[in-house]
Amino acid sequence: MAHHLTAAGDTERAVDQWLKAGQHAAARLTYREAIAHLERGLAVLRSVPEGPNREGKEIEVQLALGLCSYTAKGPIAALPIYIRARELADIQGNSRQRFEALYGVWQCTYISGRIFAARPFSERLLRLTQSEQDTGLRLQAHHSGWSTSIMIGELTVAREHADAGRKLYHLENHRDHRLVYGGHDPGACARWIGALVEWLLGYPEKALASSAESLTLAERVAHPFTSILALTNSSVFHLNNRQPEAVLERLETAEALGAEQRLSFIIDPEIIRGAALVGLGATEEGIVRIQQGLTETRRKGATFYLSFGLAFLADALAQRGVHAAALTAAKEGLEVAGATGERIWDAELHRLAGIALVGLNRLEEGQTAFDEALTIARRQQAKSYELRTATSLARLWGELGRRAEARKLLAPIYDWFTEGLDTADLEDARRLLDELA
Repeated sequence: MAHHLTAAGDTERAVDQWLKAGQHAAARLTYREAIAHLERGLAVLRSVPEGPNREGKEIEVQLALGLCSYTAKGPIAALPIYIRARELADIQGNSRQRFEALYGVWQCTYISGRIFAARPFSERLLRLTQSEQDTGLRLQAHHSGWSTSIMIGELTVAREHADAGRKLYHLENHRDHRLVYGGHDPGACARWIGALVEWLLGYPEKALASSAESLTLAERVAHPFTSILALTNSSVFHLNNRQPEAVLERLETAEALGAEQRLSFIIDPEIIRGAALVGLGATEEGIVRIQQGLTETRRKGATFYLSFGLAFLADALAQRGVHAAALTAAKEGLEVAGATGERIWDAELHRLAGIALVGLNRLEEGQTAFDEALTIARRQQAKSYELRTATSLARLWGELGRRAEARKLLAPIYDWFTEGLDTADLEDARRLLDELA
C-alpha cells in the first residue's frame, strides 16, 4: 500500500514538473516546446487513479495547453482542450479556473468565426464579474464583450466595452494576462478594436490615433503575438480607410515576426495583401491573392473574417467588370454572415451586391440592395458604410438624371462628418457632390 502511494506521489510530482516546464517554455514564447511538455504531462497523468487529485492537476495542464495551442495552432485546435478544462473546472475547479476555462471556450468559439455561438459565453463572463472586485477578471469580461459586440454589429455596445477596458487596464498590473487569456495583451486589443469601431462610427481620425496607440502599447509590452495582432488589425483599419501602402508595410512586419516566432495568424495574410494590391491598382494579382487566402481559411474550417475577405473579393471583381462573379462573392459573404453571426460587414456586402447588380443592368434589384445597405448601416450607426452606400446610390441616381435626389441623399451624410475630410471615401463623396451641383 505504501509503495502504491509513493508511486502515485512520484507520478503527480512528474506531472507538476512537466506542467512547470510547459509554463516556463510558454513564458519564453516557445509555444511548441511548451505543448510538447504539457502533452507529456497529460500522458503521465493518465496513470494516476481517477479522483479529485488527478482532475485538479488536469485542469491546470489543460488550461496551459489550451493557451499554447491557441497561440501556436489556432482556435480550432485549442477549443476541445478548453472544453475539457471547463468540464473539469465546473465539477471541482476554483473560481479562477472556471473563469479561465470559460474564457478559453469563448475565445476559441469566437475566433473560429462562430459569433452566434460565442455570444452566450461572453454574456456569462460579464454576469460572473458584475460584482467582482478583481479588476483583471472584469477587464477580461469586457474583452469578450467588445470583441463579440463588434462582430455582431453592435457598435455602440462594443465602444462601451472597449472604453471600460481602457479604463480598467494597467500595463504592470495586467502584464501577465497575455500568458493566461487569449495569448495577447488586453490593453492593446481594446485599442485596435476601438480603432475599428471608431472608423465604422464615422471618426477616422480618432480611429487612426487608437490604432497607433495599439501599436505603441504592443511595442511596450514586447510580446510577439500581441504585436502580430496589433499589426494585423492596423492593416485592417488601413484597408477600410483605403490606405494600401500602410497596409502592406504593417503586414510585412507582422509576417516577418510570425515566421520568426512560428505563430499563427487570425486573418489569412493573403486576404489582406490581395485587397491592398487591388487598392494599388494590381487588380488581377490582388484577386488571386484574396482567393488563395479564402481557400486557406476554408481549408482550416474557419469562418472568422471570411465575409470580410469575400467583400474585398466582390469589390475587386466588380472593379474588373466581372459583375456576375462579384455578385456571387457578395451573396456568399452574406450567407456566411447569416450562418455565423458576423454581421459587421453586412452593409458593405449589400452595397457591393448593389454595384454588381447595376453592372448587370439589374437596376431595380441594385436599388433594393443599396436600400438594404443603408438600412443596416443606419441601424448599426455605421456612418462610414452609410457614406459609402449613399455615394454609390447617389452616383447611380445622377447617371439616371435624378441629380437633385442624389444630392439630397448624399449631402446630409457628408456634412455629418467633422473629421477625416481628406480620407478617400469623403473625398469621393465631395467630388460627386460637386458634380451633382
